[in-house]
Order: sequence, then C-alpha cells, then structure tokens
Amino acid sequence: MLPPLMVYLHLPWCVRKCPYCDFNSHTAPRELPEDAYVDALLADLRADLDLAAGRRVEAVFMGGGTPSLFSPAAIGRLLAGLRAELPLAAGAEVTMEANPGTLERGRFEGYAAAGVNRVSLGAQTFSAAQLERLGRIHGPGDIEAAVADLRRAGIDNFNLDLMYALPGQDLAGALADLRRALELGPAHLSHYQLTLEPGTAFFHRPPPLPDDGLALDMQLACQEQLAAAGYGQYEVSAYARTGRQCRHNLAYRRFEDYLGLGAGAHGKATLAAGVVRTEKPRLPREYLAQAARGAGGPRREVPAADLPFEYMLNALRLVEGFTLGHFERATGLESGAVLPALTALERQGLMTQGGDRWRPSERGFRFLNDLQAAF
Repeated sequence: MLPPLMVYLHLPWCVRKCPYCDFNSHTAPRELPEDAYVDALLADLRADLDLAAGRRVEAVFMGGGTPSLFSPAAIGRLLAGLRAELPLAAGAEVTMEANPGTLERGRFEGYAAAGVNRVSLGAQTFSAAQLERLGRIHGPGDIEAAVADLRRAGIDNFNLDLMYALPGQDLAGALADLRRALELGPAHLSHYQLTLEPGTAFFHRPPPLPDDGLALDMQLACQEQLAAAGYGQYEVSAYARTGRQCRHNLAYRRFEDYLGLGAGAHGKATLAAGVVRTEKPRLPREYLAQAARGAGGPRREVPAADLPFEYMLNALRLVEGFTLGHFERATGLESGAVLPALTALERQGLMTQGGDRWRPSERGFRFLNDLQAAF
C-alpha cells in the first residue's frame, strides 16, 4: 500500500537574505516574475504526475523564500492549477509561509479565498533590537497586525516561528518572547534554537550567542511554559494545540511521499522499484529554463543501504516514535536492519521501548545528532 501524498511548493524569493538563513532563498528582483514562475511550477507538476500514482493530496505547503511576496491572484492561479491536475482530499491542509514585513492589509482574505487555510508566520522574536540583528524587515507590531488580519480573514489555524538563544539573549528574554507569542493564541508554535549554519553570514561572522548550558535552560523553561499553556510537543521543535499538528510536517517525519516542486525543491516517492528522490535546480533562472523545456529534473533511487538512515533521520524527531512494522512498510526492509542499533541505543539510555513502539528518551532528544548517526 502506498503512503499518503503531499505537495511542497518552493517560492524562492525574499526582500533580502537573513544572515542566519541557509534555505534556498534569493533576493527578489524589482519585478517579481509571478506569472512565469507559476507557469513553471505547474509545468513541473505535470512532469512529476506519474509519481503521484493517482493518490489524493492530503496537504500542500508553500515555503520559501517568502511566498507572501506573491499576490493572492498568483497564489489562487497556482492552487487552481494544482487542483486541476491532482485531487485534494476533503479538508486538505493548505499552508503558506508569510513574512509579517511583506503583508499588505487585507491580503489574507485573498489568500483564504484562493484556498489557503493555514499560515506560518515568521515572527522569530518580539524584540525590535533582536529583529534588527537578525536582518528581519518587520517589527513586533507587524507580527501583531498580521495575526489580527489572519483572524479577520477567518484563518485561525496559524503557526508562529520563534527562535531562542539569540545574540546576547538571556533566559528572561527568551521567556518574554514566548509569552508575547502565546498571547496571540497561535494553533501551532515552532520553537527552535538559533544555530550557525555553514555558508551563512552568521557562520562566517559569528555573533555572541548564549553558551550551551544557557541555551538548554531556555529550551527547558520554554517547554514548561508551552506545556502549561496547552501546547503538546510532537516533534523536536514543534508544539501544537490538540488536533493542530502540521500535517505536512508529520508527513516528512513519518517518511510519507511528497512532490517537491520549485527551485531547489526535493521530493520523495515510493515506487514498485523502491524509494525515489527528486531534486530541482536551485537557481530560479535555471529552474525556469528547465520547466520551460517540460523537464521534471533528475530522479535518484535511494540504495537499500541508505534507507535506515533516511528513515531514522526523520522518525527520530517524533515524540510519538515509530514501530518496526512501520519501518518495514515504509522502507521494504526487514526490522533486523535497525534492531541491533536500537537495542544498543536503549542500553545507552538514548531510546525507550513501550510495547511495539520505539521513541527517543528525553536524553536522546538532547543528543539527537548522535542518535541519528548510529544509523
């Protein structure tokens, strides 16, 4: 039986590149090529339709970059084109990332009319000084205004991205950020530590960050506050009210299938021959040229020897854990491919087993990279 299917759409342009960001994003030209890029995404979709294998789409995620640079009309044409090629399941989650600094009053009403029913706002912090250090183009007031606009548009299912361990931040500052975020009543909160990623401006010119001990104190104190406010942790950096977990996020972690469309997008498909990965050109101009030729990009079958690591790279991030039966169905491998490593990690106190379900221990979550490297 094939796993569920999602669609990821990458819209790669930003007003400017943030110094901590290692995503495939590019400074937007003066004239954004909206029509040409939507045409390219739809051509890309048609080239990959065979990977969908007739399945209904359970979730759509528009990430970036800054998708909210695109007009509601462009987003509407994109989603209409998607629905014309692939059926969407009833109640399918349709998420769009948005930057509070790129939104005009009333835009969310247009996005909602186009079919967007979930929004992820890149708040990052409510400190004006920290926002400036991070290279963000919005202020704290823009976050609050964006949330008010979301509610007027009838979109109550929204996420706030929030970072901690920011340059010079103390524990009180991290908790103050979280308190401001919770006051806005998001359905979902992505709470993650600022890290210095290779290739970013911060990596080459590191700002003064809190030490590991203080960063852990921030994480634990914020987790306590999130739990008290009714947000359950379901993934390493993701917290949600009951029933509001991000379906698309869960798809990645559960090793489900997704079409990856857009500049630099990656996809995964389960075929009779095995698991296939797709990858699209990173540079927008190269992606546009490839899509114009009707080419969907290269496909690579994942060797069986790599599947345990690919599976665990995702599944180990889930609080719910996984079963060996699911591992076998998702990879086509026998559980013996991972069971020796799992039992060794259990002896080290990094994994726990309850019934047929395996989960990282509390200590395992803190040393997740070590846990994943065991596979």
